[in-house]
Amino acid sequence: MSEVARQRGQVFSYERFELTADGELTCTYALDDETFTERFAFEAGDGADFTSPAAQGAARVVFLLAGISYYKTGAPPLVVGPADGLSPLEADFLRDFHLHGLAEFSYRSGVDISDLRIEAAPRTPAPAAADVRRGPLVPFGGGIDSIVVVDGATSTREGAALFVANTSDVPFEPIEDSAAITGLPVRRVRRHLDPKVLASKERGYLNGHVPVTGVLSAAAVLCAVAHGHDRVVMSNEHSASEPTDLVANGVPVNHQWSKGLDFERAFREVLAENVTGVDYYSALRPYSELWVAERFAELTDYHPVFRSCNKAFFVDADSRHATWCGRCDKCCFIDLILSPYLSPAELDAIFRGAEPLRDETLAPVFESLLGQPGLDKPLECVGDEGECRTAVTLAVARPDRTDTPLLAALAAHVATLEAAGKPVPTPEALLRRQGPHFLPADDTR
Repeated sequence: MSEVARQRGQVFSYERFELTADGELTCTYALDDETFTERFAFEAGDGADFTSPAAQGAARVVFLLAGISYYKTGAPPLVVGPADGLSPLEADFLRDFHLHGLAEFSYRSGVDISDLRIEAAPRTPAPAAADVRRGPLVPFGGGIDSIVVVDGATSTREGAALFVANTSDVPFEPIEDSAAITGLPVRRVRRHLDPKVLASKERGYLNGHVPVTGVLSAAAVLCAVAHGHDRVVMSNEHSASEPTDLVANGVPVNHQWSKGLDFERAFREVLAENVTGVDYYSALRPYSELWVAERFAELTDYHPVFRSCNKAFFVDADSRHATWCGRCDKCCFIDLILSPYLSPAELDAIFRGAEPLRDETLAPVFESLLGQPGLDKPLECVGDEGECRTAVTLAVARPDRTDTPLLAALAAHVATLEAAGKPVPTPEALLRRQGPHFLPADDTR
């Protein structure tokens, strides 16, 4: 670990959490003598019960995962667990959550935390049973993945609802507009990060990517328990489990680790030690992004309002883009993965006249998505290189794409990659279930 990190702190401690009857969860942590407090303000009402033992158990899981945002300010070698201790499974999970979830942070910052120790008194699990009376709760971000899950998972299940988390007092327009189309009720939480961590640069803290999906997964479970939902249905597809060839903290770097299968499996086990009766799984785990794109192409009501560009989701409302930027990794990936199934005119309408495949200066961005010898895919929430190559081969074969020079150039690039040993998966392989998953028998999508 760098001297900078060691000077910032030696011990990170889980101090306490409190969940009130009106749905406010307060989590307190310490880095040496500096205290951090995060608040989750859940909307109550509609019969929500935040006082049950199951709600307390779910809140404890949020407390365990949310601390990572504050641990990384100093990245010390020792973490001291909460006063009630940790089970062996929880201690192992918490260490993995930090090593894998902060691998990108460590890679970019050069701060190695592979020597991390988790110390806590032993804890014997005593899970509490949730009172289940409603259908699924779907965390919803307004992108193609969660829209496809909502369309397939909730239309026939009574009591379904969306879960929307916000770190700003100003709603995110693409999420709200897409949520309105679903016609489903929305359960909300306002996440209040400690102001000190939002001023990391000024305060000299270490900063970087955290596994936020893991934190929001735990928050969604607490919301589900309070409102009586029988499951939390995530929207993380098969390729989210694929790491890069980069290594940090002694593990592969995966920007999407907390969306991957390993996290899902371990989180389910930790959850079972604290709460029973509420399932947690990703409905898209056995499917590719190409499978998702084919289905989303048919959901035309969402096309004018959905957004996957990260610049539309800045916490600072004044810095948000009103539409797609049309140039980032995410914009290029969404355009590419939809291009086999939507016409150039339809995609140009989605991107407000600035479809990335029409911009030849973006060739390097697309090539990074397709894979290049010696280079890794972008550290972003994008599909794997193989399915991107397949998307190119499908799109370039469309009769309405004969006037897209960049796509023709990308097809030639794919041919070169294939000759160099980077295969192009068949569409048939990508459009069927693949790999392990936790979908229950009644989720028959």
